[in-house]
Parts: sequence; C-alpha cells; structure tokens
Amino acid sequence: MLKTLRLEAAGLVKDGLHVVSTLWKWLVLGCIVGLVVGAAASLFGHTLIAVNNFRAAHPAIVLGLPFGGLVIAFLYQTFGKSDRGTNTVIASIHSDVNLPFRMAPMIFLSTTITHLCGGSAGREGAALQLGGSIAGKMARLMKLTENSTRLMILCGMSAGFSALFGTPLAAAVFAMEVVHVGVMHYSALVPCVTSAMIAHFVASGFKIPPEVFPITAVPEMTAPIFFGIVLFAAIVGAVSILFCLILHHSDHIYQKFLKHPYLRIFIGGWLVVIFASIPGGGLYLGSGMGIIEEILHHGETVPAAAFFIKMIFTALTLGAGFKGGEIVPSFTVGAAFGCAVASLVGLPMELVAACGMVGVFCGVTNSPITSLLVAFELFGFEAMPYYLVTVAVSYLVSGHYSLYHEQRITHSKSGMTLLHTDRTEVR
Repeated sequence: MLKTLRLEAAGLVKDGLHVVSTLWKWLVLGCIVGLVVGAAASLFGHTLIAVNNFRAAHPAIVLGLPFGGLVIAFLYQTFGKSDRGTNTVIASIHSDVNLPFRMAPMIFLSTTITHLCGGSAGREGAALQLGGSIAGKMARLMKLTENSTRLMILCGMSAGFSALFGTPLAAAVFAMEVVHVGVMHYSALVPCVTSAMIAHFVASGFKIPPEVFPITAVPEMTAPIFFGIVLFAAIVGAVSILFCLILHHSDHIYQKFLKHPYLRIFIGGWLVVIFASIPGGGLYLGSGMGIIEEILHHGETVPAAAFFIKMIFTALTLGAGFKGGEIVPSFTVGAAFGCAVASLVGLPMELVAACGMVGVFCGVTNSPITSLLVAFELFGFEAMPYYLVTVAVSYLVSGHYSLYHEQRITHSKSGMTLLHTDRTEVR
C-alpha cells in the first residue's frame, strides 16, 4: 500500500512538472508570437487605414486597379505561384505542408495595393496569412517539432486576427475551430489565448481602433420572435451558401475563360472599375466596413440588393487574383441582408443586421463558437439569445460549404457521424 502511494505521488510530481513546463513553454512562445505578429499586424492595419483614407479622398485612383493587379500578378507569378492564401495556412496545420515566410510580405503588399485601388476585399483573411507565415518562420528558426510548429502557426493566426479586428476572444478560438469542423484543437488553447491577448495589447498600444457596434435596442425574446429568428437564420444560412458558391465559381470562370494570370487580373480589375462607375457602385469598393458603419452606427438603410451586389464585387475582385480577405465582406453581406429584411422580421434594424453579420460569418467559416464570441465582442451581451439562435440555425443550414477548401469536416452537421476522410468535404 505504501509503495503504491509512493508511486502515485511520484507520478503526480512528474505530471505536475510536465504541466508546469508545458505551461511555461507556451506562455513564453505565445507572448513572443503575440509581440511579433501584433506589431506586424498593427503596421499592416495602419497601412490599410492610410490607403483607404487616401482612396476616399482621391476616388479616381480606382482607375489604377487593373494596373495594381498586374503588380500583384507579377509578385505571385515570380515568388509565390503555389500560394493559395488562407487555404495554404490551413493545409500546413493538417500536414507537413511548408508554410513559406514569403507569404507575409507578399500578402502585406498585395492587400495594400488591392485596398488602395478599391478592390472589394477584407483584411482579416490577410491577417491570418500574415500571422501564420511569420509564426511558421519563427518555429523553424527555433527548430521546434512538427506538432509545436503547427501550434505556433495557430498562435500566429490568432494573433493576426486579434490585432487587426480587436476581438481577442474570438481570435483565440477561431484558429482552433476553423481547421476541423466539429473538432476543437484544445491543445492550442493556452498558446492561442496568450498570443491573441498579447497581440491585442500590442495593437492597442499602436492605437489600432477596435470595431465596436453596441446594440442596445433589444426586445425581450418571446415564442413568436424565437420562431421568426429561426426562419431568418435559416435564410441567412442559405445566403452564406450563395456567397461561397459565387466566390468559388467566379474563380473557376475566370480561370476557364482567362487562363493567363496577367490578363485575368487586368480584365478583372476593369470589370470592378466598370461596375463601380455605375451610380452607387462606389459604395461596394473596399472591405465594406463603410456599409456596416452606416447601418450600425448611423442607422441608415442601404439598397435592398446591397448584400448581393457586395457578393458580386468581392467575387470579381478575389476571383481575378487580387488579394485580401473574405471575412469582412461576409460581415458586410450579413449586415446588408439584415438591413434589407429587418422590417419583415419586425425587429430593430441594427439588431437584425448584427444577427445577419454573425450568421453569414458562421455559415461561410463553419465556426459557431467563434461567431458567438464575435457577436459578444462587437455588439455586447444584451442580445445574446438572438445571436445564439442565429448562429445555431445558420451553422446547420449552411451544410458543408465553406470559404476554405482545406477546411475539413470531421463530424457531420446533421448528426454524430464521424467522417473518416483524408480530404476536405467542404464545397
């Protein structure tokens, strides 16, 4: 008996030392990643703010979009022909696919060009690539193991997202949740939380403004309102499917009819310029934060078709080969759709728009926990039941569609079925 107790005590001491060692290791590495990626993402954020302000003051610069596209095509054809954006980052976590450091400066420069000239693209997707590639390079310099390198890449993704959007809680979870649908990488919890929080502190120090849209007009949820939100969320899930299909098919159409990358991005740039020249078309240039602010900050309405037009602008931009992210455009699509149907739902426009934002984001990324945290950090907790219902229903209705081809479905959304696949099942 005494011998057994001694063995158990020795085991507890050994386990305790291992836990302390692991905690210390990832607190240190998470802080390092948060500092480095937070600083890089802050520089990226200020650069995008500057170029978007410059474009707003000089709208004619949109005519330079096709020529800026040629620069982007040259960069990727010369230095990063095999880079597939965020899909490359996700693939590097699934396997031993090398995540090249060149992604960081290339996505920085190419996204800046896209925003300067008015391309319809976001920034958080670029931040995921920026953070992941920097963290991957740091892991290789430190000669970390393969598993530790993957955790470092997840840290970089969290740090980049956190610094640029100002939502550290959502950023910490998103990197863990987006890789496999139905499974969370809990081993990355301490590293990702640490890097996300440190990056948030760094970005705050560099005066990167967080996005906050407090929703205060929140009616009490009743049974009729509950079923109304369920119906709305189901439609939002369908909207997210439509967005994924338009983005993916635009890429295929471009490559089918315009095989040469320089010609493809040049003509794609002119298509965006032509659409932007139509009265009201300038509203859809850039990431779409202007539309979100009009709806949530100022209570202004936008055209009923704004959500669909934003999809087309984003598809024309990203499908042609311009760089940036899809996350803010997905927020814009959701907010514009919520604005369009708010009167039918019978709830305050700002509340329905907020639900639309998180619903579409959930549908296109298959990340329900992240979507809830995004809602809490952007809008506050007052409308928590509305966000919960919207996210849950949109997640189910959106099926196995995703912005990211490398995202893998581990558990079916329609049941507890375990999908034993080596390849992604998202569409």
